[in-house]
Amino acid sequence: NNSSNMSFFGGGQQQPTQPDPVFAAQTEMEMYNVLFNKLAQTCFTKCASRKHKESDLHLGEMSCVDRCVSKYMEAQEKVGVVLQKANEKQAAQMEQMQNMQGAMGGN
Repeated sequence: NNSSNMSFFGGGQQQPTQPDPVFAAQTEMEMYNVLFNKLAQTCFTKCASRKHKESDLHLGEMSCVDRCVSKYMEAQEKVGVVLQKANEKQAAQMEQMQNMQGAMGGN
């Protein structure tokens, strides 16, 4: 029966705290896809000259794209660090709350 999933002694096999690795990988790929598309659109709009009809980028355009991509990735990295710290803080708060509830409830 399904009541064993409620056991505090590990009677249930399901572990809701374990992330699904396939879902995590798909989510990460979608995230990188969105990042790449935004980066490409932003840097192309900023750096590619519409005046020229050549297929190759000019030196100035290439330098602009290099700087744009570098700055974009640096900003994404900083945002990632902030989000990681926020997630760690939230996880610590949740753990602290669970510990307090366990101590108070006697479970």
